[in-house]
Amino acid sequence: MAAKNKETKKPKTPTAYPNGKVYVTATFNNTIITITDENGNSLAFGSSGKSGFKGTRKATPFAATSAVESAIKKAKNDFQMKDVDVFIKGPGPGRDAALRAIKSAGIRMNMIADVTPMPYNGPRAKKKRRA
Repeated sequence: MAAKNKETKKPKTPTAYPNGKVYVTATFNNTIITITDENGNSLAFGSSGKSGFKGTRKATPFAATSAVESAIKKAKNDFQMKDVDVFIKGPGPGRDAALRAIKSAGIRMNMIADVTPMPYNGPRAKKKRRA
């Protein structure tokens, strides 16, 4: 049996990411949180469903708060995250609750951006009424 070469071993990735980005997608049925490093590589993830809520309780602000807290805790403990930029998408009830949970978790928010997609033209208009 041959011994493993240290040269062929994959280099270890850094475990400290002091700056990152938080993406909050707040739909009417769920709230999904993804925490990435500055390059967009995913580090931690959380959702209302992953936090143990089912059905209509997933769409509550409390469920969003608990989902954000679990994801932020992982990012703080495993990756020493301190500053984040927050990107919020969607009209759901977890929007404000997610912001409050990030602030109360002790992570500094440098920027908050609403990236909800807005239609330029909208849906097709009704046909004209006949006289």
